[in-house]
Amino acid sequence: MEFEITNRPRFFFKETTRIPHGSLNEKALSDYVVELAKKLGYQYKQDEMYNVIVYKPASAGYEDFKPLVIQAHLDMVCEKNKDCDLDFEKDPLRLYVDDEGWLKAKGTTLGADDCHGVAYMLAILEDKTLNHPALECIFTVQEEIGLIGSMYIKAEDVKGRRMISLDGGGETVTSVSSAGGCQVNLVKKLTMEENSDPTYKLGVRGLSGGHSGGEIHKEKGNANQLVARIIKEAMLQGVDVQIVSYDGGLKDNAIPREADIVFTSKTDFKAIQSSVEKSIEDIKIELEFSDAGFNAILEKLEPAVKKADHKTSEELIDYTYLMPNGFQHRSMAIEGLTLTSLNLGVVTTDDEEVKITVSVRSAIESGIDNLIRILKTLAGRLGFDVTTSARYPGWNFKEESTMREIYKKCVKEIYDEELKTVAGHGGCECGVFNNLVGGMDIISMGPKASGCHTPDEKLNLESFDRTYKLLCKVISEAK
Repeated sequence: MEFEITNRPRFFFKETTRIPHGSLNEKALSDYVVELAKKLGYQYKQDEMYNVIVYKPASAGYEDFKPLVIQAHLDMVCEKNKDCDLDFEKDPLRLYVDDEGWLKAKGTTLGADDCHGVAYMLAILEDKTLNHPALECIFTVQEEIGLIGSMYIKAEDVKGRRMISLDGGGETVTSVSSAGGCQVNLVKKLTMEENSDPTYKLGVRGLSGGHSGGEIHKEKGNANQLVARIIKEAMLQGVDVQIVSYDGGLKDNAIPREADIVFTSKTDFKAIQSSVEKSIEDIKIELEFSDAGFNAILEKLEPAVKKADHKTSEELIDYTYLMPNGFQHRSMAIEGLTLTSLNLGVVTTDDEEVKITVSVRSAIESGIDNLIRILKTLAGRLGFDVTTSARYPGWNFKEESTMREIYKKCVKEIYDEELKTVAGHGGCECGVFNNLVGGMDIISMGPKASGCHTPDEKLNLESFDRTYKLLCKVISEAK
């Protein structure tokens, strides 16, 4: 079915799908926001990153109330099916509505994350009938690649200390916390030598993977660490190992499903095979209920030309075998919430060095600091260079929240339901803004959607319409 434009939020959402706005390509959509602000006569700021803040004065009778921040990000994740010919740099998305009333895009991501929020804010800016305090509508960029845009927002440009984040979801559900995080980058230079020994490849396969924020507590197998474990156990059994290459994982925030280590050995193949099979058997038992698809394959290759010497081979394997990984600590304040974790996300071999990327998360800054120190200490012992990057703050749970009470009241009045609260271990811009001004009273909200970041992404249109009405109610009650 065709996407019917029955209200202004729907109109603005469709407009966002006509303007390419993948991460690092947000200028056109940012300029669209600026043009609307100019048309409406509102003050605005657009920075060099293409973040935009639009300031809407308070409506009559609301002039004495504290300003309210409303926030969403402009960028979307651009993913498509292999048979889709859409060009994300220039083509509009191909919208349609399925038989159950969900808005989708043919063969691609939809960008509902987070353009439902963008559409809501544009409609609110335009609405002359809405009662509201002074509004600061903040449109950020590069959220999907590390919350980058929000980190460039200047504290002096944000006067409000109350905020509605429109990057949440679930209609009658609000988030109450998020983790901070940091990327740890390790480099191991290998001492290479000529090779004349047989060459083998050990590959870990069949793991389910998942997002390291949302699924790290499920004790899933990490292919990068498991492949190192199997090799290390072989070495402990007396198997000669010299590393040719080590590769696994695709993103630092995704639990790796597959990994390969290519190595040479003077040891008889049957002895290598016996050790590997024993390790596989043990790991299958360990992962029976958390990642039952695990398997590993040992195969012979053509002899490699070069290999790392024994010393740097052992140091490389020891690091990924010994480093902490996965779930570390749970919250004692919120049941079921992971407090601290890390993910051995990516290992790549480039020429004569191996690069390792680790994602560290915690709702508490000291939790991040401690894991970084551990990784650095181990790196110093085993000859790795270490840098950190892309650090972002967490948003810790606050028992008292005026905005949450307002939201709760509105949900009860409109839906006759109790507001549900959830706590997440992923990173979000709420933490950045909370840190920016030294404390912010924040709620998150949004319509029902699913499949974000995949071509299966969909937005429930009835929920989209209802949630906008709920948002307007919350804004008018924010006195």
